[in-house]
Amino acid sequence: MKLTKERIVDAGMATFAESGYHGLSMRQVAERLGAHAGSLYYHVRSKDELLALMADRVCRHAYDAGSTALAALPPEATWQEEIEVQAAELRRSIQRHPGGALLLADSPGTLSTGGLSLMERLLKTLLDAGVPAEHCGIAADTLLSHVTGFVLQEQAEPQVPTVTAESHADLRAHFPLVMERVPRLSQNEKFRRSIRLLCTAFDTLTKNDGSA
Repeated sequence: MKLTKERIVDAGMATFAESGYHGLSMRQVAERLGAHAGSLYYHVRSKDELLALMADRVCRHAYDAGSTALAALPPEATWQEEIEVQAAELRRSIQRHPGGALLLADSPGTLSTGGLSLMERLLKTLLDAGVPAEHCGIAADTLLSHVTGFVLQEQAEPQVPTVTAESHADLRAHFPLVMERVPRLSQNEKFRRSIRLLCTAFDTLTKNDGSA
């Protein structure tokens, strides 16, 4: 089968899912494709470029899914609801790629069409909501970073500590607020509430003179 940039990215994503950021190499990708490593460089110049292309694919999938979700919203939808569906679709897109959050977090800070498209749409949503222009960049970046970090924790290897009745009682005695007041929520509900909390913060910016 003909070697193409898309096939190389496909193989890169599969290899990354198995080996992670530091384990990924052009040689491994070439072996998966049944090709020589040197032949990959005609299409992709380096590992950094491959990682950037892979991250861009995740972002483009998120952008397209977000477009569909936004189009399905009713005309009276609020800007907060528009933010929520964009964040939700980004989370789903990252989740669909094993190691996707680590890819976005660790890949080189190369500008990509997919990433820029996500940022551009978020900026427009915030500007249309009345968030002062000087705060929109930080707001959008904070939201994107939060989504990536949230999924990064979800995709990490789960470590469940052993808690005995005695140790539980000791924890309650020393950390009563954590043990008794922090609600036990599903990951989906935690995510929804966290995005709404950020939107509440963004909303305060629409109610001042922009000098905060």
